[in-house]
Amino acid sequence: MTTTRPKLAASERQILGKHVASLRRSGSLPAVIYGRDVPSQSITLDAHDFEMLHRKTGPNALVDVSIDGHKAAPVLIHAIQRDPVHQRVLHVDLLAVRMTDELTVDVPIVFTGTSPAVEVSGGTLLHMTDTVRVRALPDRLPQSLPLAIDSLVDYEITLHVRDLVVPADVVLLTDPEEAVVRVQAPRQEEVAPVAAETVAEGAPEGDEAADSSTESTES
Repeated sequence: MTTTRPKLAASERQILGKHVASLRRSGSLPAVIYGRDVPSQSITLDAHDFEMLHRKTGPNALVDVSIDGHKAAPVLIHAIQRDPVHQRVLHVDLLAVRMTDELTVDVPIVFTGTSPAVEVSGGTLLHMTDTVRVRALPDRLPQSLPLAIDSLVDYEITLHVRDLVVPADVVLLTDPEEAVVRVQAPRQEEVAPVAAETVAEGAPEGDEAADSSTESTES
């Protein structure tokens, strides 16, 4: 059956361990496919093709992978290892899935709208939670969950997990009472009081006052 899922071509990989550096230099990307009742299999992907695909899909995207031209199978992009300096993809873990088995994943929260407490009052949006855990069938997994922040009109309001818009076919596993976002009031800069001594106009200052007092005594 033809699907509309993104597709990736893969090749079985014999090169393992430190030797995979040579694969990366040639434009290939080391990866592994594993899953329940599925033996782990080392493969290579085209590094450029994977980057292009991942830019267009979300963190829980389903992809059809065909190894050496064989029948494509659905996988979930489960983990991506990147170079900490250049952010180049170094390795990918692909989770083989059954379309009839539910999966449990973390889904990012995406804020929509604008907060008056930020835009008007100059507050700072504080993220207490960036993701929530959900369970759903593989083709029902959301890429993200929206949360409107227009109700954050002051610094006393907090939005919680229960305020998320969750599709009916997705089960939310995170505690609904967990805080997600609020607005912090702008920090007030404290101005140190300036101790100023006021000297009466025409009154002598410092040594002049001492000299004046001495002259008065001698007189």
